[in-house]
Amino acid sequence: MRKRGWVRHAHPPSVGQESEQQAMNEPLLSVRDFSVVYDVDPPVEAVSHVTLELQRGEVLGLAGESGCGKTTLAYGVQRLLKAPAVITSGSVVFHDASGDDVDLGALDAEQMRRFRWDKVSMVFQGAMNALNPVAPIGSQLEDVFEVHRPRMSARQRRAEVAELLEIVKVGAQRARSFPHELSGGMRQRVMIAMALALRPQLMVMDEPTTALDVLVQREILRQISQLRHEFGFSVIFITHDLPLLLEISDRIAIMREGEIVELDTAERIWTDPQNDYTKTLLSSFPRLTGERGVVAR
Repeated sequence: MRKRGWVRHAHPPSVGQESEQQAMNEPLLSVRDFSVVYDVDPPVEAVSHVTLELQRGEVLGLAGESGCGKTTLAYGVQRLLKAPAVITSGSVVFHDASGDDVDLGALDAEQMRRFRWDKVSMVFQGAMNALNPVAPIGSQLEDVFEVHRPRMSARQRRAEVAELLEIVKVGAQRARSFPHELSGGMRQRVMIAMALALRPQLMVMDEPTTALDVLVQREILRQISQLRHEFGFSVIFITHDLPLLLEISDRIAIMREGEIVELDTAERIWTDPQNDYTKTLLSSFPRLTGERGVVAR
């Protein structure tokens, strides 16, 4: 069935791979010398002079221990930070598919509100518990279109919601369900549907699978990967789970104390890490194979 409004990649395998590789050589987001300080006593520099570039169609993993600045960086790039957080330096430029370069720091509050969800969407940490418990999930998804696509008719909104729920494999029949009637995995799929609603070019995902069991987590990750290949959006995936990022990412940025200490392809991060902190992170996860160790008593 053809999905209305969605541009799927329908090339033969060889052509599709070439097209995807070409797209991943085009920048989508450029972050330069970006710093965030929490203005407390004493001030805390949460993000320190970060520079990175996200390619179109790429999955960029952002890894590091809790408190290293991953979420602050993601919020800061989208200007979602609240006091006492202050952006003290740097620029963020979004390279729109239309060909326009958008300086996010130069947008006023209303322009930034319209930009979010339309061009860049976010699945927040613990998002599956953020649904309104007294409203059906269909009406909550319709709210996105009411706010950002006010000219759509009620019939069009319902059709879009049904389509989104089918895309994330929740099922259109669930539109009338309340959040408590869904499993954790299904609620997370609804949040992904909400993030996909306006066909963004970039989706930022902050620990989207942390509260899920391993099997459901894998299903969600397969779903994200499939949707990314079908619709061509980029992903910034934030987690402390480095092995997970090695599996799903094209490149990985390792953060420590507000700085990116290493940025490379997932393969090179795994086979030839250059930074000692990256090596420490890799060694902190148990391996399924290898010699048995002896636990000291």
